[in-house]
Amino acid sequence: MGYLVSMRLRDTIIWFVCILLAIALLAAAGMQLDYINSERFRMKLIVNEPLENAPPSLAFATIAMGAFRGLVVDILWMRADKLKGEKQFFDSKQIAEWITVLQPRFPSVWKFQAWNMAYNISICMPASQPAERWRWVKNGYELLRDKGIKINPGSIELYRELAWIFQHKIGNVTDDAHRYYKLQLALSMEPLLGAANNQTFESLAKAPADWEQMTADANMVPLITALKSADAEFSDDEKFVSNYLSLRQNPHKFKPEAFKVIDNFRGTKVLEKFDIFAKAYQLRNIWKLEPVLMQELNKVYGPIGWSEPNKHLPLDWRHPNTHAIYWAIKGLQVAGKEGLNIAEANTDRIVNHGLQDLFRNGKIFIYDVPSDSSESSGMRKKIFMRSDLRMFESYNKSTLKIIEKYDAISVGTVSSMRSGHRNMLKNALFSFYMAGHKKQAQNLYNQLRRLYPREDSKVPLVVFVKNHLRKEVSNLDINDAKGMVLMFLREGYFRYALRDDDEAFGREKTAREIYDIYSSLFRDEQDRMGLPDFKLLRYLGLIDFLYDEQFPVSLRRGLLGRIGVERPELSVQLQKEQKKLERQYEDMQKKANTVE
Repeated sequence: MGYLVSMRLRDTIIWFVCILLAIALLAAAGMQLDYINSERFRMKLIVNEPLENAPPSLAFATIAMGAFRGLVVDILWMRADKLKGEKQFFDSKQIAEWITVLQPRFPSVWKFQAWNMAYNISICMPASQPAERWRWVKNGYELLRDKGIKINPGSIELYRELAWIFQHKIGNVTDDAHRYYKLQLALSMEPLLGAANNQTFESLAKAPADWEQMTADANMVPLITALKSADAEFSDDEKFVSNYLSLRQNPHKFKPEAFKVIDNFRGTKVLEKFDIFAKAYQLRNIWKLEPVLMQELNKVYGPIGWSEPNKHLPLDWRHPNTHAIYWAIKGLQVAGKEGLNIAEANTDRIVNHGLQDLFRNGKIFIYDVPSDSSESSGMRKKIFMRSDLRMFESYNKSTLKIIEKYDAISVGTVSSMRSGHRNMLKNALFSFYMAGHKKQAQNLYNQLRRLYPREDSKVPLVVFVKNHLRKEVSNLDINDAKGMVLMFLREGYFRYALRDDDEAFGREKTAREIYDIYSSLFRDEQDRMGLPDFKLLRYLGLIDFLYDEQFPVSLRRGLLGRIGVERPELSVQLQKEQKKLERQYEDMQKKANTVE
């Protein structure tokens, strides 16, 4: 009996000690909770935001279920996916927003939300309302840029997705409103970087990063104080920079006294320094672009001028593919990993394709045309993209570097990259040859034969080019051939009017080559398949351009004046063709009168 009592007492003591120990451990753990939570916040491992506009049942469930909120997220994901399949994109968007709050560290939810807005919801807006479409495209890339990446800085998938929206949705032609997107992006960047040179980017990179540094500069105080006194719009420090940039572009939105301040400081180092600061501040805080990295990309990927082959000029930051390259490179820098990684390979492809497009469509021309709306008057702006041969060397070096990177990692990846590089070399050497840059074309042809030797590249360059053209032209009928010749001639005049002489020469030469090849192919069928005289086609191409009202009148008039001064032989030919057509028209009129 005494033994049993002793055993029970021992068990009781053990239980009591265990309970005390458990309480002590829980107390110790509780004392560490505040420190752990503060460290989690400091390291940005958690993001606590309240659900806005959520149904009471959902708000209650997320609080009451605590650690089981993952179950709520799974249910929401299934619901969002179901709504997306039913094309109820707006409802799906709302649910996706709740998921981003409940599961902010899951990159897929940010990708889903951004894609839904930029692609699905945007095209629900009529193509006749491009501004509404653009609003949703902006919502998509701003969500990734301003929130998703900020919370998930180590996710290369989000950088790639952001770059893809700029490259594909804005930079490509798949959307009916793509020209409007390109125009809005270009017009937004124009005041900041429209005429920027290498020195400008160097100044932007060195500009102060925050507002407090400017207000602490005694030299800046008079300008800042004067603007605040001139217009109450400048009283809010958070909006001061954006209001200043708006004042420089649209003075009529502010009191006249505000712009008088600008006039008083015009030409001073103070205004010059503040102007650079304001642009750098806008790039950093609104566009989330770091001028230091922008400057680095200019030095590596910028176009190379003909006069200085070792010097890179700045990229055109009005172009969507420049933004695509920026975000792809940023992702590779902060989230790239060693070894084969599909997301990283796709991000490298963004850089590759972005440089390709800057070669094909890198030059931007914005011009005014008469408004086509009966409800508005005046002019509206249009955008035209044209090739920039200066970009090829940057593309070529970058692509070879990327191929080298994946050469020892993935056979399939490097094989597709080599195939794309070979095709690009063929297209580029053709473009250089037709633009009259035969030396560059020959260098690229030598590279093509060295890297990708094939039977069709064993012939001289001129034969290779003619074979390429002959293959293209042989499949055309007379109407297609005539249309293609006129298209190249018409665009040649347009490029000549823009003083883009290399491209103009290339277009005219290509038109002549197509004409000669087609004529040789159907030499024995001239009556049925023959083209009109080339001089006549050249005149008709000019007429097509001169009577196209989408181009400014000044541009069309300037072309005629330039042809008369710089190409008098062409001017004489065109005048002869005009007189010949006038005589033919008079003869037709006489015959018609005789019949009557």
